[in-house]
Amino acid sequence: MLEEILAFIHNYFVKEIHRGMFEISDGQFLCDFLQNGQYFRIRGSIFNDGVYQYPVSDLANETFTGEIWAMAVPSAVIALAGEIENWQAQYEAEMLKPYSSESISGVYSYTKSSSGKSGNKTGSAMVTWRDVFAARLNKWRKLHE
Repeated sequence: MLEEILAFIHNYFVKEIHRGMFEISDGQFLCDFLQNGQYFRIRGSIFNDGVYQYPVSDLANETFTGEIWAMAVPSAVIALAGEIENWQAQYEAEMLKPYSSESISGVYSYTKSSSGKSGNKTGSAMVTWRDVFAARLNKWRKLHE
């Protein structure tokens, strides 16, 4: 979820980017520039592109030429990621329904789910965590990565 949030706000909180050839062996990526608990991003890998917390032990073994982004994700963003995960767990089944209400008393009627977004061709869209948490995430948003 954290990776999806960081992509949504176009901000990976990059402190430094290391480019070169990297090896993942026995599922582990070992390096001297990351600290325990620090988040990092792998780019250019065939099997392991993504965001991880150091140390990690469940990666696919490979040698690749790419980038390792050492990140400094604020604790408030990590806490908000937890809130978003909880929100999704609570409302995911409801979010997947195409209707917000149905009535069968006499005549069948329904109301479609809507996020209230303008410019939508159908006039309705399903409410997602992005809609619910966008205002709280905006202070960390960048225009581009």
